[in-house]
Amino acid sequence: MVIQAESSVKVFAPATVANVASGFDVLGFALERPGDTVLLEKKDDKRVDIVAIEGDGWLAVQNNLGEEVFTRSGSLQIDVNGMVRLAGGEMVLGNGGPVALPPFDNVQIGADGTVSIIPVGGPPDQLVQVDRLKLVNPPKEALEKGLDGFIHRKADQAIDGEEPPDAALRVASGFLESSNVNAVEEMISNLQLSRQYEMQVKVMRTAKDNSEAAARLLQNL
Repeated sequence: MVIQAESSVKVFAPATVANVASGFDVLGFALERPGDTVLLEKKDDKRVDIVAIEGDGWLAVQNNLGEEVFTRSGSLQIDVNGMVRLAGGEMVLGNGGPVALPPFDNVQIGADGTVSIIPVGGPPDQLVQVDRLKLVNPPKEALEKGLDGFIHRKADQAIDGEEPPDAALRVASGFLESSNVNAVEEMISNLQLSRQYEMQVKVMRTAKDNSEAAARLLQNL
């Protein structure tokens, strides 16, 4: 399955992806379950919100100190230089370092984290693989949440070099039903369903009241 963003994509209803999975030492932060819903959204030509990781695992990013850290946040954006970053500015890492995209008309993220583009002016079937998101899965007992909000290896669990990628990890994309979902239409639909439910409850309550009134009349006969 593929997560896709292009200029024709409508705005989806918001969703959040937790930074922290259960089973970790956390420094003053709440725990939330892993693997929550995906959000795919292209608000303008430079922003694409995309990923959630299935099951355990983390997206590797580079924090503002140049350290490799981990997150489950899927809120990504593309800066003017084509660098893929988190909303806070941290660079998203790929196989060979920070992920950088050449000019594109379309971006696709495969289930294995592969990042592909259709170059500017290219035909729709001309997909070019650019990089692959670095997905990692260190032992849970080796991790903790730092004061910067990211997941770090504990000092006594450090390894030589960078964390190796885990090719078995997958990016969840099955939560999206269609690229044509419109947030306003969905809100209107939900309001209509809510009104229908309220009307049904009112009808049932009226029927109950009428039945009770009829029972009282019969008792008085």
